[in-house]
Amino acid sequence: MSRTKKSDGENSFELSLETLEKTVRELESGSLSLDDALSAYERGVGLLSRCRKLLEVAERKVALVAGVNEDGEPELAPFDDTATIDRDASA
Repeated sequence: MSRTKKSDGENSFELSLETLEKTVRELESGSLSLDDALSAYERGVGLLSRCRKLLEVAERKVALVAGVNEDGEPELAPFDDTATIDRDASA
């Protein structure tokens, strides 16, 4: 999978997530000094926020094809963003 930067200088979701995972591993290792741990935590919070925003944008772009109308045009339905486990529990 390619991990390139976008033309506007923003990191891709995949790179942001990879960096967040690395930061979490560093924090969990317990090897960082307090100052370094606080700095890493702050970076992690920013990365988490960025990942969530990118996912929200992607979810809004997703549309499900619900069928075809009489003109042969696809009928789109909004994406159901409820987690499967939540949907199954409420059914």
